[in-house]
Amino acid sequence: MISEPELVGEDGPGSSRDVVSGFDREPATGRRRGHRLLWGVTGALVASAVWASAVFAYGIGGDEKPDPRGYRVESDTCASIELKALTEVVGEPEENPATELDGIEHPALHRIRCTITFGSSEVTAVAGENGGAWTTSYQASVTAELHKETDPRPEFEASSTLTEIDGMGVTQVERVPDLGDLAYLLVMDDNVMQVKVVDGGAVVTLTLSAWMNYEAEDGEEKMPDDAPEGPELLGYRGHLISDVGDVMKALKTD
Repeated sequence: MISEPELVGEDGPGSSRDVVSGFDREPATGRRRGHRLLWGVTGALVASAVWASAVFAYGIGGDEKPDPRGYRVESDTCASIELKALTEVVGEPEENPATELDGIEHPALHRIRCTITFGSSEVTAVAGENGGAWTTSYQASVTAELHKETDPRPEFEASSTLTEIDGMGVTQVERVPDLGDLAYLLVMDDNVMQVKVVDGGAVVTLTLSAWMNYEAEDGEEKMPDDAPEGPELLGYRGHLISDVGDVMKALKTD
């Protein structure tokens, strides 16, 4: 059985915790057809009311388009992105942000993905005659989407309940207050953490991943078995949130 992600976060003023779960439903019972018919009509009315509420809240089926809020997502978007907070703690980027090839430029959706690779830092030295060094590598990716025809928020809210993203298990989900219309921080397996934000028709995702490397000295034939533990990415939570805010500002047109 797949369990829901654990919701984490610090208690205190301004903190907010939301858990999304299914509704328990008990099947209606009755001996007479009239009772079943009445229950069916009542259910249809309730369903209609729920659908009407969804239309009112999200514009489903309506003609209203999402508010772009001044965001611009184009092929040159990556050049405007800087991750200053992360740079302070994980090192300078090795090169300018690289634009990946899965971008979309369509009348209904503009999407771009940018990748930033940071330099490595030494973690520990391995004892021995030819001791090498373990290093940690960091990479960040920014995905920016601008939805022009349909409101992305319903799908965005549903994505916060996923227990797996891109083959990685989601272990923790935290609501991030005061960021866009709605924002979540997700911690995943394989040393990956991301912040996802929806603001009007824009959806911005910043993902940080880390992995260990072993740099062997001359003459060393194999990698040692005693690999150190990877970094605790939750320590970079505040830096990730800060950089997402800066990315959102950079995406807005003058």
